[in-house]
Order: sequence, then C-alpha cells, then structure tokens
Amino acid sequence: MGNKKRRRLGLDPILLGIILLLTFFGILILASVSASFSLLTFGNTYYFFNHQILLGLLPGFLAAAFIILFVPAGLIKRLSLPAILFTLVLLVAVFLPVIGSTEGANRWIFVGPLSFQPSELLKLTFILYVAALLSNQMAKKKESGKRAWQFLLKGKEALIPFMLITGVVSFLLLAQPDLSTLGVIALTGVFMYFAAATPLWHTPLLIVGGGAAAFLLIKLAPYRFSRLAVFLDPSLDPLGQGYQIKQALIGIGSGGLTGVGLGLSFQKYGFLPEPISDSIFAIIAEELGFLGAVFLILLFLAFAWRSFILARNIQDPFSKIAVIGIASWITIQAFVNMAAITGIMPLTGIPLPFVSYGGSALAVELVAMGILLKLTAEQKSSTMRTS
Repeated sequence: MGNKKRRRLGLDPILLGIILLLTFFGILILASVSASFSLLTFGNTYYFFNHQILLGLLPGFLAAAFIILFVPAGLIKRLSLPAILFTLVLLVAVFLPVIGSTEGANRWIFVGPLSFQPSELLKLTFILYVAALLSNQMAKKKESGKRAWQFLLKGKEALIPFMLITGVVSFLLLAQPDLSTLGVIALTGVFMYFAAATPLWHTPLLIVGGGAAAFLLIKLAPYRFSRLAVFLDPSLDPLGQGYQIKQALIGIGSGGLTGVGLGLSFQKYGFLPEPISDSIFAIIAEELGFLGAVFLILLFLAFAWRSFILARNIQDPFSKIAVIGIASWITIQAFVNMAAITGIMPLTGIPLPFVSYGGSALAVELVAMGILLKLTAEQKSSTMRTS
C-alpha cells in the first residue's frame, strides 16, 4: 500500500532525501547552538528550539504535505498573483504603528505574542509570480513564433513587466531597509529570467543595471559603505564592524578537521554575535569541524544539482521556471551566508536556509520544498503517462 502511494505521488526520492537531511541537520544544529543562549535569555534551555519546532517546522511541514497531496500545479500558478499582492500588503503593513516594528528596521509584523517577517514570504511569492509571468510570455512566443520573439527583443513582453515587479519589491524592501534580502531576490529573478529563453542581451543588461544600483545604494548609506570598507580591511574597526567576522573566523579555525564536538562551542557563549541566526555556520564549523562544514556545503550543492536536473526534463514552462527559481533562491542564500561568515564577501545579515533560527523563514522554506516536490513529481507523472 505504501509503495503504491509513493508511486502515485511520484516524489523524487533523491530530492526528498536531500530536503529531509537539510531539515534534520538544521534542527539538530539549532538545538545544540541555542541551548545556552536560550537559558541565558529566558531561563529555558529549549525556548528557541521549541519555537522553531512549533512555529516553523510543524506548520511548514503540514503546509508542504497539503500542497503535495492536494494542490495541482495549475492552481499554484493561478494563486501566484493573489499571493504576491497579499505579500505586498504585508510589506506595507510593517510600517503601521500598531502591528509593525516600532524600533530599528521595519521588517516584522506582530500579532499578539507572534511575529512574522513578510520578506521571507516574498522570496517565494516573487518566484511564483515571476514564473507565471515569464511562462505566459514563453507560451505566447511558442504560439506566434518570430513575432513574439521580436516583441521580446523590444522589451515589451517580458523585460518591462519583470522590471516593474522587481522595482515595486525593491522600493518596499529598501524602505525597511533590507538590501540583503533584495539582493537574494534580484539574483534569483535574474536566474529565472535567463532560464525563460529571453534574449541573451537582456540578462547582462539586468546584471549591470542591478550592480550599478547596488553600488549606489552602498555608497549612499554610511553603514553599508563601512561594511564594505571593513571587508576590504578588517583592521579598520576590529571592535565594531569587524568584530563579528573576526570572532567567526576564530570559531571556524578552532574547529580544525573534526570539530570540538557537538554542543561544545566556545564562541557561542557571548563572543560571536548572532550565533543562532546569521553566524550559525561558524558554530557548525567550530563544533563539527571542516568535515561537518563540507558535509553541509555538499548537501546544498546536491540540492541544487538534483533540482536543476529535474527542471531540465520539465515540459511545462511555469513548473520549469518555478523549480529553477526555488532552487536558485535556496542555493544563492545559503552560499551568500556561508561566504559572508567566512570573510569571502561582506557581511549581509542573510540567514542560512533550514539551519538559522527563525520560524517564519523555516515555514516558508518548507512550503517552497512542498511546491518544488509537487511540481517535479507532477511533471514526472505526466511524462510517464504520455510515454
């Protein structure tokens, strides 16, 4: 009975296994890293762990299971427009005095004791909407041939709508401000745009334009420019902007080949800022060593490899672009986080997918995995029926 159900669902066992490994590894690491910090802050060793389970893992897993079992790909595409409109409303709501943030960056919505970060949901809804937008243009191109291609060359069919939605998203994220999330979303969008068989000159145009805009935004904001300056020369501010990367590198170096042991990190005891979120990869390297860090990197590479292999065989344009988008988002965000915390690029404040603390982030990531598994399975089933 179980085998029949698995065959009917058509889930790719390799991709499913990688996702389950990433999720389990993330929960295990968070339980180790957060215990002391949780005890110090709340007097409860398992506060952050319980929060991640109850508000991240459980709702995300249940939503992913529901999508896999009951939601067809066509409905996912039809819901992409109302989903991103709803997300944009939430992004505006973070500025309201009653439910939005009142101090620092405006990135959270508070409902009683619960909080939610709309920018995490935006990563997914932006991908689904752009996939629907680009797949519609691909369908027009296929139907009308050269004429549609000429429209694409003029930028009327795909480039302008893509730039409009990216512009709206950019404005709302910069108002928070959240340049790091915007960077991940923009890079993901460029990957999707390129995958949609758009004219080749559009992609370098988007990259150059986005790079110029990013440089201008960094130049105009002193705190962003100081991050870049400290990245180039950490000795400029060793106790300020350079402190986090300095402590992260100490932790990574302390791990050696096999690590100091799970739960035995020294840096998490008040030395390394944000040990359960942005800096968690440094704790992984300290506790599990070079081998543990490489294992996690290989898991993300395997996730990207398997997702792109499956995407290559998908015939439906929406499913193909959405799968590429989701895989690109998770992979880009993971390697930006790890590159930043190892000093390869400036610190960004981007969490590590499946691993960093954050209920809303984990829930959205698991929903995205449900959609990813559904889209790849549905296309596999349709291919088997037609062959």
